[in-house]
Amino acid sequence: MSAGASVLSLKEEDLKQMLVAKTHLGTKNIDAQMNRYVWRRRKDGVHIINLGKTWEKLLLAARVIAAIENPEDVIVVSARPYGQRSVFKFAQHTGSSYIGGRYTPGTFTNQIQKKFLEPRLLIVTDPLSDHQPVLEASYVNIPVIAFADTDAPLKNIDIAIPCNNKGKQSIALMYWLLAREVQRMRGLLSRAQPWNVMVDLFMHRDIEEVEAIQQQQESATAVETAVPDTTEDAAQKGVEWGAVEDNTFEATTAQ
Repeated sequence: MSAGASVLSLKEEDLKQMLVAKTHLGTKNIDAQMNRYVWRRRKDGVHIINLGKTWEKLLLAARVIAAIENPEDVIVVSARPYGQRSVFKFAQHTGSSYIGGRYTPGTFTNQIQKKFLEPRLLIVTDPLSDHQPVLEASYVNIPVIAFADTDAPLKNIDIAIPCNNKGKQSIALMYWLLAREVQRMRGLLSRAQPWNVMVDLFMHRDIEEVEAIQQQQESATAVETAVPDTTEDAAQKGVEWGAVEDNTFEATTAQ
């Protein structure tokens, strides 16, 4: 039992990643049901989340996701822009469905809709911004897993993973960790080997940042094309100075 617990325990590398991504930083407000997940409160009023309990809830959520036979019956939702790329990459690596952006009311309850869905499990990025799918899931008895900040209401939430769901680094890291644990629970990934997928792929990118990267790449390619190719110059000089004629002359004399 102790050996199994040590395998599933929080590793130092994962803890450092959580601290760097500021997963432990909550808000100044706190919901009464989130008190159990808070370690302490700083002098400036910000609540510090207990990362040990965050990891326990993450493992519990991964077990629930891995227990569902058809991965497409799991649907991931994020109305906030910071989580849209994360839910897309999570769905890509786990085989689940996703809704990024605005959620259409009645997706889980109105059967006449073209986009009507009947998932077996719902994962939301923020119970506040994703309150509509959480409410509809309660109507049709769909269990809900949520990344919950200290000010998040836990009504109709079955498994709350306490973490900072406001920052893009924290959201990306939590979805990355959850996807990795689901892969491990399904036996597709060994715990002895690191996952070769980078956390950066789950991270939201602003349009300005993407445009700046594209401009840097274009300028780099422009510099490369501006530098003359020595091999082509040498070939051209050979033709100009009659190197080809010399070769043909040597061939004829050798015959």
